[in-house]
Amino acid sequence: MAWFRKDRKARTSSREKLEIPADAWDKCDECGHVDLREKFDRALQVCPNCGYHKRINSRKYIEILTDPDSFEELFENIRPVDPLRFESYADRLVATQKLVGMADAVVTGAGTLTGVPLHVAAMEFAFMGGSMGSVVGEKIARLTALSLKKKVALVIVSASGGARMQEGVLSLMQMAKTSPLISQLRDQGIPYISILTNPTTGGVSASWAMQGDINLAEPGALIGFAGPRVIKQTIGQDLPKGFQTSEFLVEHGMVDAVVPRSDLADTVARLIRLMQRRPAFEAVD
Repeated sequence: MAWFRKDRKARTSSREKLEIPADAWDKCDECGHVDLREKFDRALQVCPNCGYHKRINSRKYIEILTDPDSFEELFENIRPVDPLRFESYADRLVATQKLVGMADAVVTGAGTLTGVPLHVAAMEFAFMGGSMGSVVGEKIARLTALSLKKKVALVIVSASGGARMQEGVLSLMQMAKTSPLISQLRDQGIPYISILTNPTTGGVSASWAMQGDINLAEPGALIGFAGPRVIKQTIGQDLPKGFQTSEFLVEHGMVDAVVPRSDLADTVARLIRLMQRRPAFEAVD
């Protein structure tokens, strides 16, 4: 009999061990903050700790900038070719199309925002760095021409590393194709709002991306023609702090406003209504 000692019985935990899958977490590329992926998704991929805007795809921008179930894709059947027979370009196109699920680096279409008709184009950086090839230029040109015909506001979301080198001068010609059409929008008083995201560089920044009646940019976006390293090597001088960021450009008059992703839809809707002299609307939280 255990009169002078106490036998200890093994305790069993009443709690169930919950297994959290590894893909349930996400990490901020800027500050390293780790949080639930669902929380990042709800915040439109904006870090809840530092406000860093992670890259999102073109379809998400379309979803943000149009009313639910109002978007109709246009010109989706235009597909790229290999006019210069550039080495491995045809194979890379096929592989990228399968990976991204798009024919090329831009989605174009028509929809409404707070009930107001608009045409929207959103570039896809995951498709060869959002490079501007013949198809990208053609779809932007056709959408702009449609805005001219129907007197509908145009919104373009840019995300690009520049011209697509595999198409050579044919890629550079897209600047000359799209820019005159964009200028006609201004001549006819049709609103054009350009949204610059991270990054917007090269031939895209040298054409439609900086030609908006109003140029908006997401916080921290890299915006410019050549990259900072190339510029530094060319001029042989250190660049100012924050050079080529959206905040730097708005201070120097190159961008009209820096708008957080969560405010994009309301901002664009209010601007279009103002520019078209439509009644204002009340934002719904």
